[in-house]
Amino acid sequence: MARYVNELVLNQPDDFVQFIMNDFLQKNQYVLMDYKGEQVFRAGDAMVEGYRYLKWYYMNGVFHVEAWLTSVTGKEMDLDGFVGALQKKPYKDSLEQLYVALRQPIPAPQNMGQSGSQPGMQPGPQPVPVRTVDNTSAATMALVFGILSIVTGFLIPIVGIILSVVGLSRVRMGKGSSMAGRAKAGQICAIIGIVVSILMWLMNILLVFS
Repeated sequence: MARYVNELVLNQPDDFVQFIMNDFLQKNQYVLMDYKGEQVFRAGDAMVEGYRYLKWYYMNGVFHVEAWLTSVTGKEMDLDGFVGALQKKPYKDSLEQLYVALRQPIPAPQNMGQSGSQPGMQPGPQPVPVRTVDNTSAATMALVFGILSIVTGFLIPIVGIILSVVGLSRVRMGKGSSMAGRAKAGQICAIIGIVVSILMWLMNILLVFS
């Protein structure tokens, strides 16, 4: 079993950690599933990105996370090394953003005094605003790689396909950000890039053997 494992001493309230994790899992489109007898979260697809797996728990102020990918043979892969680097880097980057959100200082709740309360409402503590994970950079990168894949697909088809895959790996994260439209545009460009690259590749083969 080869997994990326990390433990962070947070000493944050349990409900805060649960809130940040629920937000992270939703934005990155993770679903809960049974994996070889374990309850884990999974995102991605089998064709382009591959599947990303995540398992976590929070106990006594310590946040424990396990993350891994699977190869075409079903073997687990951690997030280091050259093999699968195109999928590993964005996954690891998303976890680093998660750690920043989990480590943020929580402002003290503000009590609403009688002067600030509305009629019929009892004064009390107000919700505390916290920063959540926002994958806007992933949305931007999805669009950039998608456009580059189209341009490169005409010149060097294999590079166009690689850039398309990289772009699609960012799309899923970007769709859960405040710039979801940009991520969707990147997805369309990346798909066009794959089509263009394959067509140019086939044309080059026909020209060689004609």
